[in-house]
Amino acid sequence: MLFLISFFTIHFWAPTFKWGISIANVADFAIPPEKLSYPQQIVVAVSGVIWSRYGVVIIPKNWNLISVNLAMAGTGMYQLSRKIRHDYFDDEKDAVAKE
Repeated sequence: MLFLISFFTIHFWAPTFKWGISIANVADFAIPPEKLSYPQQIVVAVSGVIWSRYGVVIIPKNWNLISVNLAMAGTGMYQLSRKIRHDYFDDEKDAVAKE
């Protein structure tokens, strides 16, 4: 019964629409890292972590909220790692600079 109460409340719709952010972030895996934005990906990752924690604490548990925010945190951290590797650890950039 608790699942039905949490599934059909207004709290169902916000996490459901947030899946669009995660899907857009997955689609951005194909773009070059230099076009990624640090502020945007930091916000996606941090908000995913914060709201995942909130989803675990509330009663009844909102599994849609937890899963979408874990996906947001994961995709945001992956995009940040791509950007950081490109900006700070790219060996090709160092080789071109030496020439």
